[in-house]
Amino acid sequence: MKYAYEMPAEMLRETEKRGEVRRFEYDTETYDADSSVPMHKGAWVYLPCGYTPERKYDIVYLLHGGGVNEDWWFKMFPETVTILDNMFADGICEPCIIVAPTYYRGGDKDNNAEYITEHFAVELRRDLIPAVEAEFSTYAEGDVTEENLVATRRHRAFAGLSLGSMTTYRAAFYNNFDLFSWYGPFSGCCGPWGNHDVEVERICKTLSDAKEKGLKLDYLFCCNGDKDIAYPEHLDIMTRVEKLCPELIKGKNYDFVTIPGGVHDMKAWQLDLYNALHVFFRPQD
Repeated sequence: MKYAYEMPAEMLRETEKRGEVRRFEYDTETYDADSSVPMHKGAWVYLPCGYTPERKYDIVYLLHGGGVNEDWWFKMFPETVTILDNMFADGICEPCIIVAPTYYRGGDKDNNAEYITEHFAVELRRDLIPAVEAEFSTYAEGDVTEENLVATRRHRAFAGLSLGSMTTYRAAFYNNFDLFSWYGPFSGCCGPWGNHDVEVERICKTLSDAKEKGLKLDYLFCCNGDKDIAYPEHLDIMTRVEKLCPELIKGKNYDFVTIPGGVHDMKAWQLDLYNALHVFFRPQD
């Protein structure tokens, strides 16, 4: 398909068909198993216009970048909500639920990127997904047992920008592949100090292991601007993976979209989300 390299102006217009951004709070015991008091965390949940518990919705877990929090996508940049409202109102894609959490622990802006991007996998599986999908109407239908979450993985996506892009690989792709079938890493894979060889090996192994287990990848939708600081490492890793991994087929279950002139900013990331939603939850030929 053809992807947009500029956000269409009509996506930024006001529309009467507005979704709701709702605060969602949950507890996690992931980070201190010895504590008698679970950590209380929050996320923002976008519910499309006309949301009803009588309908089942696909769901996207959408992460911010480093040094900010769950407010980023919807509160700090409310035009993200306007873009989603217009996409769903115009029938560009089916309405879905989008959850914007944080990998940080409370107000702690931990600088250990490797740790937080990897370890968020535990909270994601154990705490966040069960809490969200017990509350909202997804294809899990309120049954948040691990068995059912695995069975409904093709209705669940994970995407993120910058450090959230790294988290897409580490927390969702490498460690929770059985819970997600759609992925959107927007700007980077391992960061400027990461080991490209290790990442290539992990991606290939994840896909090879998944094939043996009968777990299909519906789409790995990588995006980056060609002026983005994360572009060289992301492009190098995925170019090598594409050559080495027979399970990854460009145009069928994988793409790497380069935005000409795109930099490490929200304009590019909103465009990445816009393009990704043209692909997520659709049958691929």
